[in-house]
Amino acid sequence: MTQLLRLALRNLFRNRVRSMITLGAILFGVCGLILSGGFVRDIFLQLGEALIHSQSGHAQIGHEAVFSYGSRSPERYLLEAPAELRASITEQPEVKDVMARITFSGLLNNGKTDYAIVGDGVEPEGENRLGTHLHLVSGRMLENDDRFGIMLGEGVASALQLEVGDQATLLANTVHGALNTLNLEVVGVFQTFSKDFDARAIRIPLSAAQDLLLTDGVTKFVVTLHDTPLTGEFTARMRQRLPAPLAVHDWKQLNDFYGKTVDMYNQQFGFLKAMVLLMVCLSVINTVNMSLMERTWEFGTMRALGNRNRTITGLIMSEASMLALLGASLGLALGISLAMIISGIGIPMPPPPNADLSYDAYIRIVPEVLLESWLIGLGATLLASLYPAWRFTRIPIIDALRTRE
Repeated sequence: MTQLLRLALRNLFRNRVRSMITLGAILFGVCGLILSGGFVRDIFLQLGEALIHSQSGHAQIGHEAVFSYGSRSPERYLLEAPAELRASITEQPEVKDVMARITFSGLLNNGKTDYAIVGDGVEPEGENRLGTHLHLVSGRMLENDDRFGIMLGEGVASALQLEVGDQATLLANTVHGALNTLNLEVVGVFQTFSKDFDARAIRIPLSAAQDLLLTDGVTKFVVTLHDTPLTGEFTARMRQRLPAPLAVHDWKQLNDFYGKTVDMYNQQFGFLKAMVLLMVCLSVINTVNMSLMERTWEFGTMRALGNRNRTITGLIMSEASMLALLGASLGLALGISLAMIISGIGIPMPPPPNADLSYDAYIRIVPEVLLESWLIGLGATLLASLYPAWRFTRIPIIDALRTRE
């Protein structure tokens, strides 16, 4: 076996140009997969964190119906014993913050026209800690002292031509079905990652929302955790503990846009992996075929001397394996180095679809992507070498001996 590997290594240097071409194809294929995979993972991470820390939190707990149409009839889905539920959530080891919200729909009036909105009554202090990705277009965040303050999504402010300091009237149904109004002062205009959300969203203090709806209840609790990967463990435990009809929804369930975006990019990345696999296979097949054609007499001589077909195949596959290992490993090293350099600079990106906020993209070094890219480079090379190796062992010995370099 050692002698076979030594012979395979010597054969690689017989035609350095072809070996370098094959090596380059493997190297750049693996490197391209690492960079593109890291770029896609960064999109997933940044989009997820933006949605978590501007809208949904890591998880929300309330009546199941609240997550589909609860804002239309909040009085039907108020939480019973919210203080006890809040204490139960807070004692979970993953939990960082628990904020009460009451969700409602209504009309916002600027003195001239009405505009349909979806509002949240929030606890300002906790929401400010959550909203690290909430971009202020103007004004400031809500504070605990803002008894009758209101924050508007950028789309709402634009539609009603409202600015910081302007007065607006909010009209909504109370929990008893009557109409109630509340005069509010605009303290800030915000922008999130979702343009559709900004087109209808407003925020007012929880106490003001309760006054508007004539209730002291809440419809759900928004939960933030110490780290996003803890979401699955937390939600699984809470689903076992919560009695019906209460439910816990994680941030992926609450942000349907995220799931669709991930599916789209996964399909694109899958196509890219297939193209890299094809590129490496074609390059290796071409190079190996040309090399083996020049060595047909050599294989004929080996077979005439009594070497079996599996020995010939083993020699060819050993050469391919050495090229694959070297090319994939160099591609891995180059990909990691380029990812670190690019991430140190950042890639300015335009706003994604359905958003107005630009951002800086990075290349994430993800162990799963590194391993997958390395295996694709290795596997594609070995796969591409199988057919030439099999074909040349099927050439009759007498025909093989007739050829010369």
